[in-house]
Amino acid sequence: MTVMNLLGRTPVEADRDAAEPVIAPFDRRVIAVGAVVCAVLLALSTRYGFHRDELYFIECARHLQASYVDQPVLTPLLAWVSLKLFGVSLLALRLWPALAAWATVVLAGLTAREFGGGRRAQLLAAVSTATMPVVLGGDHLFGPTAFDMLAWAALALVVAKIGRTGDVRWWPAGGLVLGLGLANKHSVGLFAVALVIGVFLAGGRRLVLNRWFFAGAVIAVLFAVPDIWWQAQHHWATIAMSGALARENGGLVNMANWVIGQLAMSALALAGVWVAGLRSLWRSGRPAWRGLVWAYAILFVFFAVTTGGKIYYLAGAYIYLLAAGAVAIDGWLAARPGRFRRLLRATAVSVAIAVPLVLPVLPPGDVGWTQTINPVLAESAGWPQLVSTVRTVWSSLPAGQRASAVIFASNYGEAGAINVLGSGLPQAVSGHNTYWWWGPGNPRATTVVAVMPGPKDGGGDAAYLGHFFSSVRAVATLSNPYGLHNQEWGGHVYLCTGPRHPWSQIWPQLRQYS
Repeated sequence: MTVMNLLGRTPVEADRDAAEPVIAPFDRRVIAVGAVVCAVLLALSTRYGFHRDELYFIECARHLQASYVDQPVLTPLLAWVSLKLFGVSLLALRLWPALAAWATVVLAGLTAREFGGGRRAQLLAAVSTATMPVVLGGDHLFGPTAFDMLAWAALALVVAKIGRTGDVRWWPAGGLVLGLGLANKHSVGLFAVALVIGVFLAGGRRLVLNRWFFAGAVIAVLFAVPDIWWQAQHHWATIAMSGALARENGGLVNMANWVIGQLAMSALALAGVWVAGLRSLWRSGRPAWRGLVWAYAILFVFFAVTTGGKIYYLAGAYIYLLAAGAVAIDGWLAARPGRFRRLLRATAVSVAIAVPLVLPVLPPGDVGWTQTINPVLAESAGWPQLVSTVRTVWSSLPAGQRASAVIFASNYGEAGAINVLGSGLPQAVSGHNTYWWWGPGNPRATTVVAVMPGPKDGGGDAAYLGHFFSSVRAVATLSNPYGLHNQEWGGHVYLCTGPRHPWSQIWPQLRQYS
């Protein structure tokens, strides 16, 4: 008799069938598939350099706090652990998302098992997840996306188990998963809300109106308390940033991109698998499993309308849909053994096409053509050259002028590069996201060395800086040795003097959320 048995049974448990569906043994090949993905990601982890977001997360780790403008504390906390153990190391930092990819693949296999899948279905679910371009690309970088997909997959696994067994005593485990996910990124909270709505719509009211569900909800809320406290102390900055993202990524054009972009979440050869998963979950008649379909539909519409430009926001849902689809087509695959091999070959071709777009397999100078589809790779090159340019400008200033000068960067990537890679340079400041809250540096500065992006990012010309300084002079141009026209290409370093107001009074006007 387990602890759960001693705690008693709910009406839901009393109503379920006495004999639960037989569950297949776990296929350990799933673990091997995850290990292969982890090994590939680690092997490619140092091919280029830090991405702008990774530089920012290192800076967040150096300013460890309860939350931040653009994410809660978990990602910076993991970066802090990496810094303490290994210093500034790209390989060590990217070990975290590589391990997250491994765990995500294993969870996919386990989810297929909960949906009734045998060894072949579990293996197909693992391979389908391992070959998702969004998993390969998202887990190549250190950032919230890798851990967010993992949280979605884990929460879906709990829901799948509750749907199979009717055992609502698993909700506290779901609350733990949700709590950890909320400590990383808020989107898993939207998934949880959509799930609850979906279960209600599917007729599973008693699955969520019980003490176990509320215990799980309390656990999740406890994890969110530090974030809520920080937001309250900082004027609900994340809400303001979310509004800015919606304005930037919403609209009809981005809505169309969203719909098309969902086909790129899995390998193209496997698009039919997750569609089959949607159908099978809906036809299952199980409220919890149908709730997963409702959650997908609700969030599909919500993200399409609000942040359509961020096509990966729904990526976590495809993990459980692929798992369900693997189970749904298992009989079809079994009818003719050659079908499984052909599906795997088609998947391999799809992955071969996608890999140059999401992983650094090409020489840095050859990835320029990928920028319109995925700008991430191009944004992982050129930072040492930017730092060198800023160092040259800074060193050219007379010592007396340097004493009353600050380095101002237009975005957190530039500021992060200077602060992480620019040994010997003073700490750069920026008005971008959480950087603004860390302050202006010397509040009495009279000279500002301003690093502004190139035309791709809207440019940072002298006219903008002229609102704040009487003298703005371009002293250097930003470039990189690969000819990649990324956000910094063609930008400038400006020497700004003659502030129209004290630097401390200019600072509030420089805040930007994006």
